[in-house]
Amino acid sequence: MDVEKFYKLHELLRNHRTASPMVEIMNCLDCSESTAKRAINFMRNNLDAPIEYDREYRGYRYSKDSYELPGLWFSVEELLALVSLQKLLAELGPGLLDQQLAPLKLRIEKLLVSKHLSSNAMQRIKLLPIAARIPDGALFQVIASTVLNRRRLEISYHARGTDTEAVRIVSPQRLAHYRDNWYLDAWCHQRNALRSFALDRIRHAKVLDATAQIVTEETLDAHYAAGYGIFAGAAAHIAILRFTPARARWVADERWHPQQQGEWLADGAFQLQIPYADHRELMMDIMRHLPEVEVIAPKELKQEMIQRLQSALKTHIA
Repeated sequence: MDVEKFYKLHELLRNHRTASPMVEIMNCLDCSESTAKRAINFMRNNLDAPIEYDREYRGYRYSKDSYELPGLWFSVEELLALVSLQKLLAELGPGLLDQQLAPLKLRIEKLLVSKHLSSNAMQRIKLLPIAARIPDGALFQVIASTVLNRRRLEISYHARGTDTEAVRIVSPQRLAHYRDNWYLDAWCHQRNALRSFALDRIRHAKVLDATAQIVTEETLDAHYAAGYGIFAGAAAHIAILRFTPARARWVADERWHPQQQGEWLADGAFQLQIPYADHRELMMDIMRHLPEVEVIAPKELKQEMIQRLQSALKTHIA
């Protein structure tokens, strides 16, 4: 049914002081009586419209003055995409947005049924988070609100590396979901620089009255996209990696970094050049391809690999 008919019917019922007879509804919608009744039933059953039949005036009217027609309309394809997004959010962080998404989920399910589709089809989509660290749901909502509303935030943050906890005043810029975990990209007022904070390590968060300091999108992209992985900063090094022909068939199709460069070698191997600022995450990714990868350069990265392999041998041979 044409969506425009629902808008017309809504305007007619909302602006009519008494009930609207069926003939008036048919003229307004430019349709037959059966089509008008289908429109009324659809709005009742799928849009929660409080439409009732008034026997005294022999017509239809709203039983509530405050009802507003939902402002979002979707095609079948858009509905399925929206349900897929809801499924994705639920899998990325179970419980984080369940309360907020529940009314939308119910409305979507009703619209799907009206189009003879089953919302149970989303059970066939499966996401498998690996080593995900789920942040506190209440804290997630507080932090997300400051990102959207541009408010400063006071956080108590526990750093795993140093096993220390400190209070920071930050201006939230972005929420990032990276490798199954959530991070807050923010301007740290103590360090006077951009920093990333793992949401699961934030122990306490308090919204402040002050407006957040805004960092331009260009600056954010330059800072967070230049380094490798979660480690931001200017990429001062270029890693050159050579993968065996057997492993090359996989690696050649992978994107490790936006500015990476790859080339096939004469023997079927694949050579990959990757900019990086901090070697720690890059090293972990390299090591998962052992023994079918060789660090060619720089010398410092190659030496780091040798030291890790020697340390691992001592642990396993001892």
